[in-house]
Amino acid sequence: MRKKYRLTGKRLQSATVLLLSGLILAFSLAFLVSEKQDFSEGENRYLQKFPAFSLKALKEGEFTEDLQSYLADHFPLRDFFMGLKAETEIGLGCRQINGVYIGKDGYLIETYETPKNTEKVAAQFRKFNEAVERADVSLMLVPTAITVYREKLPALAPAGDQMETLQEIREGAGVAFISCYEVLLEEKDREQLYYRTDHHWTSYGAYAAYTAYCGAKGITPLPREKFTVKKVTSDFRGTIYSKLNDGRMGSDEIVIFENPDNRLTVSYLDTGEVTDSLYNMEYLDKKDKYSMFLNNIHPLIEITNETADSDRELVVIKDSYANCLVPFLVNHYRKVYVFDTRYYKGGPSSFINENRGITDVLLLYNMNTLDADLGVGGIY
Repeated sequence: MRKKYRLTGKRLQSATVLLLSGLILAFSLAFLVSEKQDFSEGENRYLQKFPAFSLKALKEGEFTEDLQSYLADHFPLRDFFMGLKAETEIGLGCRQINGVYIGKDGYLIETYETPKNTEKVAAQFRKFNEAVERADVSLMLVPTAITVYREKLPALAPAGDQMETLQEIREGAGVAFISCYEVLLEEKDREQLYYRTDHHWTSYGAYAAYTAYCGAKGITPLPREKFTVKKVTSDFRGTIYSKLNDGRMGSDEIVIFENPDNRLTVSYLDTGEVTDSLYNMEYLDKKDKYSMFLNNIHPLIEITNETADSDRELVVIKDSYANCLVPFLVNHYRKVYVFDTRYYKGGPSSFINENRGITDVLLLYNMNTLDADLGVGGIY
């Protein structure tokens, strides 16, 4: 009997080795033959390309680091295994996974890392302000959900201090500052100001900031009832969801505000496309539904509103948080220029100085991505 047991054990061991070897071979073949994507719609980011080899890159470790990222980004069934990992960790009681806190009331909230470039960011804003000759420059820095919805974080979760960093930049930049923090705190229990599955604020959050902007600029904001408020989807799962890819997580609604009295001409200068809407509804059929605001990313957008309540002209230099704020601002400016300086080359300060009709400039960035935003380096 003992001899039979040893043979059975050996057979089981051999079967296990064969099974594992088969799985490794199958995944290796799947990796080799599968089509490699440049962009992950699920994660809303570009994937690592196969790195170019050089002795210098190998010596400095860049080649092996990029190769590891390439293998991880293109691993077969990656989304499935990410979701399985998240489900397992949540089941074990983890409340921080892949830089995301599993918060209360279904909120997924990105962690906030201690910034490294605060002085450089402030210096860039200061240089830009000095380079602009006539227009009135304002700065709005937007705290994210980790600050405004702090009470939704897991108990004892370290949250960092966005407001301390914000104050350092405000003092170092020397630019007229417009604070939206107070109004966000006032409104946070009345409306959903941030998406539960995405890092952006909602149109309600943007409307609150719009009232703060108007108050600082001496503009009378349009009341809520002036707008047609429309729910365009209830199936939005954003960038934070994509870090977990756990199907048990909920989804968000996207709501837009439209002023039916506006007569708009929206020109995307990089593609030549011209439309009469600030929204591209085609994105509602895609994973990246937030990109419906201002038709995703463009270096420069020119918006003309024939029914604006003034002849003033505004430049907005921004990250993607501004995309759902612009629909409110266009009501008060005959012309609005929207710059994304990650892609616009040449520096908008020269553009502003050359176009003498421009009266106002708004710099708008969110606090969570500001420190690593490459566009800040090109604002002047």
